[in-house]
Amino acid sequence: MSEASADPRITVVVPTYNERENLPKLVGMLTDLQMKNLGVLVVDDGSPDGTGDVADGLTTSAAIPVSVLHRTTKDGLGRAYVAGILRALEEGADIVVQMDADLSHPCEAIPRMVQRLEESDAAVVLGSRYVPGGAVAEDWPWHRKALSKWANLYVNAILRLKVKDATAGFKAWRASTLRTIDVASVGSNGYAFQVEMNYRVIKHGLRIAEVPIRFEERVDGTSKMSLAVQLESAAVPWKLLRSGIGK
Repeated sequence: MSEASADPRITVVVPTYNERENLPKLVGMLTDLQMKNLGVLVVDDGSPDGTGDVADGLTTSAAIPVSVLHRTTKDGLGRAYVAGILRALEEGADIVVQMDADLSHPCEAIPRMVQRLEESDAAVVLGSRYVPGGAVAEDWPWHRKALSKWANLYVNAILRLKVKDATAGFKAWRASTLRTIDVASVGSNGYAFQVEMNYRVIKHGLRIAEVPIRFEERVDGTSKMSLAVQLESAAVPWKLLRSGIGK
């Protein structure tokens, strides 16, 4: 099925690590969207809490197509996304949606993101906290809010991405964009992965669009934001400048 088809095949790629409580809720919310040709690809990194088993159960019990990619090593968010996106492309996805399993990203924004992708020349559409109409939950810790704002200013100052939410992890991609930017060669891990993906889009002369979302704090489970992830995220913009991507 081509990207110009009336009902593009949409694959939502969801990396998981210890998300057994949240994953069934997320699949239920995606089901409630009642979008044609929408399926879920869970990429589980050997969760010790049994998330992989829960995901396997959803492949037969869910009302929408669910598949699972089991990985034996936990080597970061970026690696999980690359593996999941490549699998989605191999299986014929026309649009690939990235989203977290912790329910922080609003499923109800996906139709708007896909519509923007289909009705514009955007190569990717971000679910943005920082464009007019966007917001973060009031119960999001103040230090997380401050870190997020600073990270966006920092990344944009170095890389000149000209987007409001440069570190956003909620995205709808054209399959053609993912092939153009050569997602298989993306080297960053953790949250820096999101920045490198955006940078590759811009360096290939493509356009990023943003639609407003309300970002929620997770209810169950724990955040994966570690000091190592933060340090990598600070270093990656400088590495990208020296990389020669898009030249």
